[in-house]
Amino acid sequence: MTPHTPHLPSKTPNMGTTIFTVMSALATEKGAVNLGQGFPDFACDTQLLDVVSDAMREGLNQYPPMTGVAPLREAVSAKIENLYGRRYDPVTEITVTAGATQAILTTILAIVHPGDEVIVLEPCYDSYVPNIELAGGVVVRVPLTPGTFRPDFDKIQAAITLRTRAILINSPHNPSGMIWSREDMLRLQEILDPTEVLLISDEVYEHMVYAPNQHWSAASFEGLAARAFIVSSFGKTYHVTGWKVGTVAAPAVLSAEFRKVHQFNVFTVNTPVQHGLARFMADPAPYLELPAFYQHKRDLFRAGLAQTKFKLLPGEGTYFQCVDISGLDVPEKNLSDAEFCQWLTTDIGVAAIPLSAFYGSGFDQKVIRFCFAKKDETLNLALERLAKL
Repeated sequence: MTPHTPHLPSKTPNMGTTIFTVMSALATEKGAVNLGQGFPDFACDTQLLDVVSDAMREGLNQYPPMTGVAPLREAVSAKIENLYGRRYDPVTEITVTAGATQAILTTILAIVHPGDEVIVLEPCYDSYVPNIELAGGVVVRVPLTPGTFRPDFDKIQAAITLRTRAILINSPHNPSGMIWSREDMLRLQEILDPTEVLLISDEVYEHMVYAPNQHWSAASFEGLAARAFIVSSFGKTYHVTGWKVGTVAAPAVLSAEFRKVHQFNVFTVNTPVQHGLARFMADPAPYLELPAFYQHKRDLFRAGLAQTKFKLLPGEGTYFQCVDISGLDVPEKNLSDAEFCQWLTTDIGVAAIPLSAFYGSGFDQKVIRFCFAKKDETLNLALERLAKL
């Protein structure tokens, strides 16, 4: 008898390879400057490497507590209280995760029952929708306002039903770089107040907000904090995206449900890295100075793009810059944003991401996204090539 592999019906039949993988592979193949995927090409602080190495040499290499090592949870609690004015109990309300993506998946698995509706605001980070579908939830897509990417609260309110379990928001926003204002957060609080809807607040770019703007965390609003899972990322803040360490802050009753899934999902997170991060956080300067660090890169990149026919969209936060490509003269006319990114990578030598990839419908508004979390020389090389446009 010939062995055969049993047929496996896919749980995610519509899920393919992410655009980030596709564009990064094309950038490597063509020798292009990769401004597509969102990661730095520069090193982290050597002191951070030292404190992690110290923890390893001290023998802190076995399983830590499921919720995360106490010094790190205490440091995170103190940071949130200092910045946003709300104290989370480090014992019952702060959990260390294997990155923000795991944090979001675990939150959704913990709270979404089959048939529950979850509101996502498009364009959105590409893990949100598959996470909801894996949990058996129903995705309810509400568009952010095209062009400005501001929340449309009439549409958000209209999308809420008796089946709505949660709404997922992201500020500063990937991919657009838009940030929610204080008034936006208050309006959301007002809408959610009479409901049982939970909030998942993806705040991984919290320390990349540029003057005169500021980050408004859900933690700063009593009515939002009471129903919110707040997701943060050490990888984004400390230039170590490959370490995959994040946190979730949530009220004790919500954290308890989160931890039920977390313990059987990843159980816990890299021990010496947790201890190293806790020690590194004793000095707040690295995250307090991060906005100025990235604002320099944003301004350098925007000044160069201003010399081209790209139309710059506002860059209030994150390390992404979106541009409108509709005014460009290219050899092939009427390219979609995805086709334009292929052409830009292949012919100009700079990789970007089409915004249509962040919409379930593939909505093409002729906007693409660059990542400027790169060395100045990398940005200058990209700008030199983009100057051809």
